[in-house]
Amino acid sequence: MSNQVILWSLTILPWLTLFFMPKDARKRFMPVAQFSIITSILFIEMGQTFGWFVWEEAAYPLKSPSYIFGSNTVATIWLFYFLYGRFWTYLAVDTVLNFGFIYLFHVYYLGNRGIFHEVSLDPLLNVIYAIIIGILLYGYQMWQEGIFASTEAKSTSHVTNLQPAATKPLPESHKDNDDK
Repeated sequence: MSNQVILWSLTILPWLTLFFMPKDARKRFMPVAQFSIITSILFIEMGQTFGWFVWEEAAYPLKSPSYIFGSNTVATIWLFYFLYGRFWTYLAVDTVLNFGFIYLFHVYYLGNRGIFHEVSLDPLLNVIYAIIIGILLYGYQMWQEGIFASTEAKSTSHVTNLQPAATKPLPESHKDNDDK
């Protein structure tokens, strides 16, 4: 199988799994997945600039590793779907997934296919960076949850009967007033 087919498969196929997730959960965790894309691209840009690793091939016409837009994003959504609200469990599972991803996928699989090579970054340090990014993502999701706080809280306003003009009922004389 060609590297391009593998790279595009890692980008497109994971999105199909989201059909098995409730729509509300996809909407809830999409912002943290987008933040995951941003932090991952920033880390890759730094890694390439500082010579930590080299990406020999990317899914044409992209320059960044395409799995960031597919499998990485979707894995983030699923991870938060199952584990958000249980930080220590999230951290443990994220750490195990990071070890597997860095050592098995990056170093072994992509390295053997000539797609990715670590130059001056030890895989263990790469895992530590990934764990730090995972903690940032969890903090971001906590912040997002605060933004979408329920509106059922009682108003602190002393004048609760005020309504916008658009919600006031029309007087009886204006009801059923058609242009005749």
